[in-house]
Amino acid sequence: MSARFKMGKVQPAAYKAMDALDNYVSETQVGKIQQELIRIRASLINGCAYCVHYHSEEALKAGESGARLQLVGVWREAQQVFTAEEQLLFELTEQITLIHNHGISDAVYNKAIDLFGEIKTAQIMMIIITINAWNRIGVGLQMAPEM
Repeated sequence: MSARFKMGKVQPAAYKAMDALDNYVSETQVGKIQQELIRIRASLINGCAYCVHYHSEEALKAGESGARLQLVGVWREAQQVFTAEEQLLFELTEQITLIHNHGISDAVYNKAIDLFGEIKTAQIMMIIITINAWNRIGVGLQMAPEM
C-alpha cells in the first residue's frame, strides 16, 4: 500500500472548514463521552481504523471505561452496559451512517425527539454527519492509527 496525500496539505481550506464544523459540534449540548461513543460507532461501521483508535483514546481521556468501549460494536448484545439514551444514540448513528438502507425510521426519529428534543437531536445528527465525513477522508486516504 503506497502512502496517500494528506488532505490538510492538499486542500487546506476544505480541511479547515471540516475542522471548524468539528469544533462546532464539540461545543453542543451533547456530552463529551456521548460524542465519542457516536464517533466510535460510526467509525466502526465505516471501517475507519484511524478514527476508531483516535476517538477511543479521547473517550478514555474523558473518563469512559475500556470495558464499555470494547462493547460499542456489539451494543445490542450488551444492552445492559449502555443506557437507553446511549442505545438511542447508537441506533440513530447506525441509521444515518447507513442512510442508503432506509433513512431514519419514524420510530427512531420520534424517540430521539421525545428524549432529546429538536435542538439536541439536530446537534446529534450533525455530530454523526461530521464523523461520517471524517471517516470518508480517513478510509479514502488509508489513514492508519498512530501508535
